[in-house]
Amino acid sequence: MKDWWQATFPKGRQSLIISDACGYPVQIAYGEKGKGKPLILLHGMGSWSYNWRNSIDPLSKYFRVICFDAKGYGFSEKPLFRKEHHNHQIIEFERIIQTLCDEPAAIVAESLGGLIALALAQKNPDLIERLVVVNVPIFAKYLPHWAMRLLALTPLEVVQAIDYLRLAYLFAPLFREIMAVERRGELFDPSILTPEDAYWIAYPFIELPGTITKVAEELQIAAQEIDNNQANKPNMLSKIQQYLSEIKCPTLILWGEQDGWFPTSHGKKLHQCIPNSKFQILSNCCHDASTGSSDAVNAAVLKFLQDTSFL
Repeated sequence: MKDWWQATFPKGRQSLIISDACGYPVQIAYGEKGKGKPLILLHGMGSWSYNWRNSIDPLSKYFRVICFDAKGYGFSEKPLFRKEHHNHQIIEFERIIQTLCDEPAAIVAESLGGLIALALAQKNPDLIERLVVVNVPIFAKYLPHWAMRLLALTPLEVVQAIDYLRLAYLFAPLFREIMAVERRGELFDPSILTPEDAYWIAYPFIELPGTITKVAEELQIAAQEIDNNQANKPNMLSKIQQYLSEIKCPTLILWGEQDGWFPTSHGKKLHQCIPNSKFQILSNCCHDASTGSSDAVNAAVLKFLQDTSFL
C-alpha cells in the first residue's frame, strides 16, 4: 500500500517538536500542501489526518492547508505513563499553531476537534481568524458510541496490556473489519468507505503501539468531563459553554442532518450562543461529515471564507 503521507503532501510526512501541557517535548506529525493563508484541518476523537483526505487537495488550491495528528493520535508521539491534563489538547493545539503559522489561521475542525477549536478561540483569539466547526460535542450528555463507553470504563492497565501484547496487530484483519463496520455506521452512504480507507483508518491502532491506550485515556477524560458537567462539578466543558459568546471571529457551524451522535438541535443552540456565527445543515450526512459529505463541507468552507474575505 502506497504511503498516504507521501502520496498526499509534496514533502510527505513532516514533524515538529512542541512542549506538551506537562512541559515535556513531544513530536507531532503533520503535512502541508498549497500556498496562501494558513488553513488548519483538525480531526476528531480516535481519528487522524487521514480523515481529511477528501478536503486537502480541493482546499489547497486556495490556501496553505495543514493537517496534523494530535498528540497520541495517528503518527504523532504517544507518551505513556504520565497523567494528562484535561485541557492538554487546547494547550498543545495553541503551540502547534504558534510553531507552524506566522499569521492568524482559519481552522476547520470536526467533532472533538471542534470543541478544542472553540476553547482555543476563547483562550487565544489572536491565533484564529476564521473558524469552521463540524458536529461538535459541545452539549454532549454521554459518550455516543458503545465502544467509546467500553474503553472509557476499561482500566488503563488492561488497555496497556492489549497494546503491549500487540493484539490488534495479531488479529489485524478482524480488527480492521470491525473498525470498518463501525465507521460505515457513521456514514449516510456506507458504500463509499473503500478497502483502502479501512486500511488507513485502522493503521495507527494496528501498527503503532500506544494508540489504543492514548485514545482510551482521552475517552476517560471525556467521560469524566461529561459526568462532572452533568453533576454541576468543576469541568472544562461547562467553561467552554459559558464563554461561547466571547468568540468574536466569524464562525461557521456545520451539522449533519442525520448525525446520530449529536442532534442538529445542538448545532442550532451553538449558533445562538456565538454572536458572529452562521449555521448550515448538511443533508444526507451523518456524524463523519469529512468523509461522508466532503464535497458539501469543502463547498461550505470555501464559500464561508470567500464571503468573510479570508482569501
